[in-house]
Amino acid sequence: MDWATHRKQLLKNPAFKKALKEPDLEFQIAKSVIEARLKKGLTQKQLADKLDTRQSVISRLENIRTTPSISFLKKLAIATGNKLIISFQ
Repeated sequence: MDWATHRKQLLKNPAFKKALKEPDLEFQIAKSVIEARLKKGLTQKQLADKLDTRQSVISRLENIRTTPSISFLKKLAIATGNKLIISFQ
């Protein structure tokens, strides 16, 4: 599934739809996680297994129902073959 298809599904969630209109940090994190996961061709369950967590944790993160710790984001970056970059602008 690509980002456009997944985005259509996410837009059914009122919280995600609201976050889309407000370009805040939580939305950017969720979008980046989804894109990284889809780019690797992983399901939420497969990514959760790589992170030694549950699929529901990934779902809550992608649906902006939780804010991940930096250590979780580091693990996620490694699991998806990415580098975590945090900056102040």
